[in-house]
Amino acid sequence: MNILLLGSGGREHALAWKIAASPLVTKLWCAPGNAGIAREATCVALDIGNHQAVVEFCKANAVDLVVVGPEAPLAAGIVDDLAAAGIKAFGPSRKASQLESSKGFTKDLCKAHDIPTAAYERFGDPNQAKTYIRAQGAPIVIKADGLAAGKGVVVAMTVAEAEAAVDMMFGGGLGSAGVEVVVEDFLVGEEASFFVLCDGEHALPLATAQDHKRAYDGDKGPNTGGMGAYSPAPVMTDAICQQAMQRIIYPTLKAMKAMGAPFKGVLFAGLMITDEGPQLIEYNVRFGDPECQVLMMRMMSDIVPALLACADGQLDHFSLRWHDEPALTVVMAAKGYPGTYEKGTRIAGLERADAIAGVQIFHAGTIASGDWILANGGRVLAVTASAKTVAEAQRRAYEAIGVINWPEGFCRRDIGWQAVARERRGK
Repeated sequence: MNILLLGSGGREHALAWKIAASPLVTKLWCAPGNAGIAREATCVALDIGNHQAVVEFCKANAVDLVVVGPEAPLAAGIVDDLAAAGIKAFGPSRKASQLESSKGFTKDLCKAHDIPTAAYERFGDPNQAKTYIRAQGAPIVIKADGLAAGKGVVVAMTVAEAEAAVDMMFGGGLGSAGVEVVVEDFLVGEEASFFVLCDGEHALPLATAQDHKRAYDGDKGPNTGGMGAYSPAPVMTDAICQQAMQRIIYPTLKAMKAMGAPFKGVLFAGLMITDEGPQLIEYNVRFGDPECQVLMMRMMSDIVPALLACADGQLDHFSLRWHDEPALTVVMAAKGYPGTYEKGTRIAGLERADAIAGVQIFHAGTIASGDWILANGGRVLAVTASAKTVAEAQRRAYEAIGVINWPEGFCRRDIGWQAVARERRGK
């Protein structure tokens, strides 16, 4: 079959790598792709924001399935437009994508259906938001309602910091994403990423993962799109996973179906594991980045039948097999990220790094220029490794990073620290 993958990040490289391995695939394209994806798929210079151009490409090339990687085209309704043209797609409709594109929508849904989440209020006026913050005190969490590329959440440890976040969001710091904000209670616990394939009614939980949002070691610095991840997440025991399915995922799917917006695709629940059990921090309606990289490393089964089962409403009685070995990924980012950073810097040593046992390098913000690979974004590489233990996967990933020559890049040096500490305590 012919498949078109939309996107250009590390998540899409991991998906391309996994999809390309399927014996079901005749031809794989990716729009727009990156230098790493070009090794797995034919990259095409399509503007994925131009839905008509995507539809025309699919018709001209007899595309059987479109796999949508990032959230922006989903929120813009690309799956609806493909469906209207008779083209099958993996991903939720525009209406179902509100679970990510509007924090307020999701919080209201949780309140209406008794889904465990932090107490909150929504505000369209900065002064009202500040009055509420002063009454609640800190720590407190400020969220832009709309899509903000992973940068729309501020965990404020002081009232002054919370008020500054309100001013930034209402002042246009996040564009239209910040015209409304959600202010919610600070939850105490351990975060985890929980991924579930959905076909509108049925749900299939995937392997668990844990990411590292802060830019610097020790979970310090600003929030980012993600600086590393590992799978499985030890905090996500079988009992916690069952609670998450029963209390959070199934009520959400039932509510979305009831409102005429059945959710199809991958539902990514950011959870806080508290003393009272899992609570929903937020939903994303696509694979996480960099969690997708470790999930694809651990997935033993062919992914393509699973994608088709979601699109066709056939997930009931479907199953996937997973490698027992954990996987860990370390993001290499351009210095200055998540603020301003330089593009066009040269990266060398990738072949030597890729040759290390158990290592796979997924490209994110890269571009090819002759024989050179150049940095072309904030998060640039996801150096991923699998091994019998998290500690060994961590060692392999950092060994690979050690042979990559990119002076303008940086990475955290403590990815996986919680899981490694658990392994040591267990010995």
